[in-house]
Amino acid sequence: MDGKDKFQIKDWATAPKEKVDDKKIKKQIKKDVKQLSEYQEQLYAENSRGLLIVFQAMDAAGKDSMIKNVLSGVNPQGASAASFKQPTSVDLDHDYLWRIHQETPKRGEIKIFNRSHYEDVLIARVHPEILTTENIPGITSVKDITPDFYKQRYEQIVNFEQYLTDTGFTVLKFFLHLSKDEQKNRFMRRIEIPEKNWKFSESDVKERQFWPDYQKAYEDAIQNTATKANPWYVIPSDDKWYSRLLVSEIINERVKALNLSYPVVDDARKSELQNILKLLQNEKE
Repeated sequence: MDGKDKFQIKDWATAPKEKVDDKKIKKQIKKDVKQLSEYQEQLYAENSRGLLIVFQAMDAAGKDSMIKNVLSGVNPQGASAASFKQPTSVDLDHDYLWRIHQETPKRGEIKIFNRSHYEDVLIARVHPEILTTENIPGITSVKDITPDFYKQRYEQIVNFEQYLTDTGFTVLKFFLHLSKDEQKNRFMRRIEIPEKNWKFSESDVKERQFWPDYQKAYEDAIQNTATKANPWYVIPSDDKWYSRLLVSEIINERVKALNLSYPVVDDARKSELQNILKLLQNEKE
């Protein structure tokens, strides 16, 4: 989704059209994981570009397991994840993108955002009263929050991501599109299976009553922040393995397009290395 056409969330599937073969998918993901590991090594060695992967979704859509499976092969030395929860008092003393920018990748690094700066136009859209506590000039009540406020934030986010892109950082944005019925099934499994009880939160169920509001918030956010340079990938996520396959293929496709390579060693350095090699070869035991 690159913003050219009108985005209507109801028109996008949450499940594959045909039955999928999990065995084949897992085999392909394993290959993709290995390939991404090789790309990451080149990214790290080149040390001029970085990769930011953003995951947004409704609760229980599989963000954590997506990261665990698709990015299982990356070297922790050159990859890390960040999760953005309720802003701290320190965060609120700065602009809303301040804490985000601090977590963007370094050159040569892959950074994963499990939720992101989009929370400021998603949960804040559904629960606008949050904004009245953030010390924003001119906003002391919900009545002060106009459509222009969110329009401005969409523009700020687009400009922020374009700035990252212009300075060498690829931004990949994934919306894991889950159906309400499948979310219900996953919540029930978290209760029924003892090993999953720890994942269940009553607050998640309470947020289900705002499902239409969240769908509208995602629809508007994706429509207004999808660009040619930084499109949104809307991933059918009722089937976890199918969604993982799509994400792994997209990541590898986009990273491959960067044409990464290892640094070239000049003749002087090659000569120096050969001399060091000879010293090592002639070294006495």
